[in-house]
Amino acid sequence: MVDPRLLARAGAALRDAERILVITGAGLSADSGLPTYRGLGGLYNGVTAEGLPIEKALSGPMLEHDPALCWKYLAQLGRACLSAKPNAAHEAIAQLQQAKPECWLLTQNIDGYHRQAGSPDERLIEIHGQLAPLFCRSCGAVSDDLSQVLGEPLPPRCKGCNGVLRPPVVLFEEMLPQGAIEALYRQMGKGFDAVLVIGTTASFPYIHAPIVETRAAGGFAIEINPLRGGLSASMDVFFESRALEVMPKLLSHIFFD
Repeated sequence: MVDPRLLARAGAALRDAERILVITGAGLSADSGLPTYRGLGGLYNGVTAEGLPIEKALSGPMLEHDPALCWKYLAQLGRACLSAKPNAAHEAIAQLQQAKPECWLLTQNIDGYHRQAGSPDERLIEIHGQLAPLFCRSCGAVSDDLSQVLGEPLPPRCKGCNGVLRPPVVLFEEMLPQGAIEALYRQMGKGFDAVLVIGTTASFPYIHAPIVETRAAGGFAIEINPLRGGLSASMDVFFESRALEVMPKLLSHIFFD
C-alpha cells in the first residue's frame, strides 16, 4: 500500500516544479521482468563459465582481444532486453515529460525502454549508452536489426568490410559518452526544482551529484526504491516500493489531484 499522504506531497511538489530531473536505474526495468546486475542487465553473479569476472568478459579490452567471448555475454544481455518491454512506470515518466517541457531524464539503463515508452530523445540522457543500433568498429557502418544479428554466428560482422559490430553501450573499462556527460552538466548548470530518483542506489558520482546539488539549492527530492540507499535518508519523500506500484498513482496526483 502506497501512503496517500506521501503521494499527495510528492505530487504537489512535481506539479509546482518547472525543471525536473528524473533519474532511473535497473530497478525500473526489473518491473518489466529484466534481471538487474548493477545497471547492466542482471544475468550474472560471480564469474562466467570461463572463470572470468563478468566485468572482464563485458569489457572494452575483451571486445578488442576476444570479441567472440565478449559477444557471448552481450548477446545474452540483448536477448533479455528484447524479450521484455516498457512497463507502466516507463509510460508514466514519458507522460510527465510530455506535460513538463523542462523535465529531463537521466538513465543508467541500456535497454531502450524509455524511448519505446515515448520519452523525447532531446531530453533523454542515456549515460551508459544503449544496445542498438550496432555499428562497425572498422568502417562505422550501422546495423539497426539487433534481433537478426543475435540469430547469427558471433561475433556479428559487418556485411561491408567484415569488421566486428558492437553496440553503442558503455562496457566496463570504457569512458562514458562525452555527449551525454556534457548534456547532463549543462542541465545541472541551469539547476532543477525537483529530482525524482527511481530504482537506483545512486552510487556513481554522476548520478549522486545532481541529487546532492538539487537538494543543496533547495530543490525537492523524491526516491522510489524497494531498498534504502545512501541518499534515502536525505530525501523529502521516500517510497519504499517498486516503481510500477508508485508511478501511475503519483502521476494522477500530479495532474488530477
